[in-house]
Amino acid sequence: MDRRNLPAFGWNPLRELVRIEQELNKVFNELVPTPKAEIEEITRWAPRVDVYEKDNKLVIEAEIPGAKKEDVEVKIKDNAVIIRGEVKREEEEKDKTYYRTERFYGVFERVIPLPVDVKPDEAKATFENGILRIEIPKLAEEKEIKIEVS
Repeated sequence: MDRRNLPAFGWNPLRELVRIEQELNKVFNELVPTPKAEIEEITRWAPRVDVYEKDNKLVIEAEIPGAKKEDVEVKIKDNAVIIRGEVKREEEEKDKTYYRTERFYGVFERVIPLPVDVKPDEAKATFENGILRIEIPKLAEEKEIKIEVS
């Protein structure tokens, strides 16, 4: 096969299947409306996180673009950090014609198991520029002490 005459990106059957699925979902949703509770479940997403240790603290950084501080909740329970909230979509302006909307909106939740023992009562969280940063001091590691037997 002479590849010089093919388009640069070529035909991708998987991309075509996704497009067909989206079109079928659009038609089906117009015929059978989805209840609001189900829509909220469908629009759930989970923020991406980095988890690392620094200065004897466990640090979790989560990307939550478009969220407001008051719409984010952080809990520590059962040796895990639970991040949940909602990114609210601004009302679409009627005079705009959207060609593509790819940003995440809706309810989100992420449960992050803690890899080390921590002091949850000393945890601190900050939110700036779409990044949630949680710092939790680690429990002091037990030191091994050798005891002389007499």
